[in-house]
Amino acid sequence: MFIRVFFVVLLAARMVLAAAPSPGMVVAQERHAAAVGAQVLKDGGNAVDAAVATAFALAVTHPIAGNIGGGGFLLVRLDNGRSEVIDFRETGPTGSHPKMFLKDGRYDEALHHESYLSVGVPGTVRGLHLAWQRHGKLPWKRLVEPAQRLAEEGFPLGEALAAALKEYLPQITKNPGARAQFTQDGQSLEPGTLLRQPDLARTLVRIAQQGPDGFYRGETARLIVREMKANGGLITAKDLANYRPVVRKPLRGTYRDLELLCMPPPSGGGIALLEMLNQLEGFDLKALGQDSPATLHLEAEAMRRAFADRARWIGDPAFNPSIPLKRLGSKAYGEELRCTINPDRASTSSPDSFTWAKESEETTHLSVVDAQRNAVSLTYTLEDNFGSRIVVPGAGFLLNNEMGDFNGEPGRTDATGLIGTKPNGAGPRKRMLSSMCPTILTRNGKLFMVTGSPGGRTIPNTTLQTILNVVDFGMDAQAAVNAPRIHHQWLPDEIALERKRFTDGQREALKTMGHKLAERRRIGVAQIIVVGPDGALQGGADVTRWAESAVE
Repeated sequence: MFIRVFFVVLLAARMVLAAAPSPGMVVAQERHAAAVGAQVLKDGGNAVDAAVATAFALAVTHPIAGNIGGGGFLLVRLDNGRSEVIDFRETGPTGSHPKMFLKDGRYDEALHHESYLSVGVPGTVRGLHLAWQRHGKLPWKRLVEPAQRLAEEGFPLGEALAAALKEYLPQITKNPGARAQFTQDGQSLEPGTLLRQPDLARTLVRIAQQGPDGFYRGETARLIVREMKANGGLITAKDLANYRPVVRKPLRGTYRDLELLCMPPPSGGGIALLEMLNQLEGFDLKALGQDSPATLHLEAEAMRRAFADRARWIGDPAFNPSIPLKRLGSKAYGEELRCTINPDRASTSSPDSFTWAKESEETTHLSVVDAQRNAVSLTYTLEDNFGSRIVVPGAGFLLNNEMGDFNGEPGRTDATGLIGTKPNGAGPRKRMLSSMCPTILTRNGKLFMVTGSPGGRTIPNTTLQTILNVVDFGMDAQAAVNAPRIHHQWLPDEIALERKRFTDGQREALKTMGHKLAERRRIGVAQIIVVGPDGALQGGADVTRWAESAVE
């Protein structure tokens, strides 16, 4: 299959990508990985093949979030309209329980996010393999081998990854495996350094040859369990052998004249996105103007309400069978929430109430569309930047600290954003609550948009804003990704604005409405594909926020 390859890297200044008249496209957060996926399409693979190969390559070239030691969600929509979610979220290991992050009866943030207790049972390898089994075309080894070569032969360290490794150097050097793999005798690696990862290459060889058994059993599993036993972690050989991904039906909704497919629980990202869109559908956002204070206010109020419901209701559906998804995602409930929004005044978030008066954030995302318009939206994560910062000795990959997405202390919900509601307490085989929100939109049964982002709790809000920018404000894919973003997550009660992207006038108007403001360096790193009016694919890579994002 012929494919024209499009490739963007931004080191300085903004760049707008023109619509790409190509039969297939991969948009990812790192250029070497995007090139791997594009070559799979060129060699006759489909969107799922390309997504699997790109994800394995990101485990090598984007260790800040790409992984085989974490988990995530893959949403696929086939050209015949069939769709499904592969849920490969991590699970709680044997011995996990709701009070496991308490020390002497008090919540301990280090246990929750920085210890071996923070590591959940990884799901990525089985999840990608299941997606390939159900939908792939090319041989499994063909999809894993490019990542193996990148790990063995090395790749030149880009500016963004070098900067991230330098920023997290103190944490990385605490772990002997991470220190050996990502530093030069404890010193930060310079851009352009050839990063070779031979232990990771050997692990990828086992995965290529043995499939999931090359990770969940045998040598790799033995190395994981040995590291757990030596450092007080909970993951056992049985936990690894018994891990299984889950095939789920996507949530469905509409926005204006579009149909949406998005994430069901245990991710709260999909239902939050539907709630926000159902609220905002009743406003003429185009007339108010993109990034006007009035629009930003309405977006923040919709975000506030959706995140309150996320905290109140959402968790692993296997342990919370009574989640009212039908009601939360309904147009009627969206209208009910919309009626509580005062267009001129901010609401107040309270940790004591979910009612309204009437008036380790790093993840990575990739989007793929092939020549037949099969589409994949895939988000996966290690939780924090570089996850737990623990590299399994002899295996060469970083472990997640995803247990930090379980609630830290039962019953404790406070204004700082710590949530203690019942649905998301830790437990064996339980999937922790997520914000991941890979999303696919169609119009009249035809593919229209593939979107998603990393960014922890900012993910559904970033995804929301890419959709609004395209649908309501008429932007092309790259402009939609480049536009400034905001974030509100109910608690803490504040709007986060991206630093240096909003005017003093916008800030003052929001303050006058009663909003408290905060700043973030960036909100999300979106990677989107839009089918343009002429049928050509437009790629939007978030190169202004992560310089190594790429469209291929």
